[in-house]
Amino acid sequence: MIKRRHSKQIQIGNVKIGGDAPISVQSMCNTDTRDIKKTVAQIKELEEAGCELIRLAVLNKDAADAIKEIKKQVQIPVIADIHFDYRLAIQCIENGIDALRLNPGNIGRTENVKKVVSLAKTNNVPIRIGINAGSLDKNIAALDIPLHEKMVMSAMEHVRILEDNDFDKIKISLKSSSVPTTIEAYRLMAQKVDYPLHLGVTESGTLKGGLVKSSVGLGTLLAEGIGDTIRVSLTENPVEEVSAGYSILKSLDLRQHGINFVSCPTCGRCQIDLIGLAKKVEDALKNIDKPLTVAVMGCPVNGPGEAKHADYGVAGAIKEGYIFKKGEIIKRVPEEDLLQELIAMIENEC
Repeated sequence: MIKRRHSKQIQIGNVKIGGDAPISVQSMCNTDTRDIKKTVAQIKELEEAGCELIRLAVLNKDAADAIKEIKKQVQIPVIADIHFDYRLAIQCIENGIDALRLNPGNIGRTENVKKVVSLAKTNNVPIRIGINAGSLDKNIAALDIPLHEKMVMSAMEHVRILEDNDFDKIKISLKSSSVPTTIEAYRLMAQKVDYPLHLGVTESGTLKGGLVKSSVGLGTLLAEGIGDTIRVSLTENPVEEVSAGYSILKSLDLRQHGINFVSCPTCGRCQIDLIGLAKKVEDALKNIDKPLTVAVMGCPVNGPGEAKHADYGVAGAIKEGYIFKKGEIIKRVPEEDLLQELIAMIENEC
């Protein structure tokens, strides 16, 4: 069992972050926040997929105005992503935002920081300090030290600004498109503070490449007990980010969301369209949120034996297959009926 790093607990809306709370999964809308209808529709789609926190880009006053109506129409906590303009932060807090993603050192004069922090404190609005490797302050970027150390140095400067204003509802992220840099930055930060950490590999790419980078980066840190909330950043429909996030957590036994799907890679013994069947089974069961393991195996030689831990499964034969449960064969059916028979058995018993 993975022993998680101890972190201070904060709360964003109704979601607890850090401490003994489950590692939460979040995403970010790619709609124009000013388009309330489209943004709400996407948030609801993400909610249905299991997203627990949603972040919105707030580029201007109109986007900040939209927050008030968006908040009325959705259930999950909403985080405002703000750069440079302290007035947008104040406007979002006044409009009911649940948290801010804001680097206090980037919003100008001390009195402006104090205004934002004071209002955030009064309204119980946590602040995430979000450090990206590609957008460090010029003075820090010019230092002759490893990039991950520069990122942590930058984060600590922002932390000190908030702490100097007696504010400790803080979450921190240190993202890079480089997996090794991301890992080292979080490792170092985890040694310096006890604030909750939001994990992510930024600009990780499209679905296939992005999943690999994010799985390696986030998976390494999570396996070391580091991380309190995650986002898998993908150039893709953000619903895929949520699915990937839960898959990463599930693979480490850190969260259970939806079925645990297993399938063999196929070999020369396989006599059915296993790849097609596996995709259809996984898709048919994507909305079942039960702690079940379902296996799709290529042949009767290894199928029920290797997947005997599965609650339900199929094993292929020559143009037919076997339906099994807990390693025991229940029935033998033609290949074309395997999907229907398996899904029917699972749905009947769920």
